Amino acid sequence: MIRRALTALVLLLAPALLVLLGGGPAQATGYRYWSFWERDGGHWTYATEGPSTARPDDGDVQGFRFAVSVDSQDATKPRGTADFAAVCARTPARGGEKRLALVLDFGTAADAPSGETPPAPRTACARVPEDATTADALAAVAKPLRYDMNALLCAIAGYPEKGCGEQVAGKTSKEPSAAPTATAAHTTGHGPSVGVYAGVGAVAVLGAAAVWQARRRKG
Repeated sequence: MIRRALTALVLLLAPALLVLLGGGPAQATGYRYWSFWERDGGHWTYATEGPSTARPDDGDVQGFRFAVSVDSQDATKPRGTADFAAVCARTPARGGEKRLALVLDFGTAADAPSGETPPAPRTACARVPEDATTADALAAVAKPLRYDMNALLCAIAGYPEKGCGEQVAGKTSKEPSAAPTATAAHTTGHGPSVGVYAGVGAVAVLGAAAVWQARRRKG
């Protein structure tokens, strides 16, 4: 009777112990793509519309960054602090046209597709008609561009050579970690977690209760 009760208890608690022992950071599926940004007040903000519909004004700064991201909240911003004056210093204004400063960040080797090397980040000043979109400006200074059948921007200046918004499994999500408890603050980074000790303690307590209950019934 005792052995049967203990066996049932172990089977009941085994899944919980596996979670306690094997728990790790949450994993999420990322996507490798070009994200589109706008420079406002010295800060990058994720664009609220695509480059094919956005119609910036003369003097605006916009950027593109190639990276692996889970979503817009996780997207990586273009690097650098280039402003319009610096990018378009040698491009004088003309009547009927506008100038747009573009920051093109091809990302890092970690985000690059297999077998490809990202070009160095660069800037460009596009002078285009007043009603031109960001996509028009990009085509003026960063050909060849590549789009898929859904008009998703796949490549700028020929990079990457292939692929378009493909999934990249195993990216660690940026979930905030829980604040340490008073008990956890005394544990070391190399030993078992407090949760594991708590789980083992629960098994011991419940096991003792099962033995007591079995003996009581037998008596």
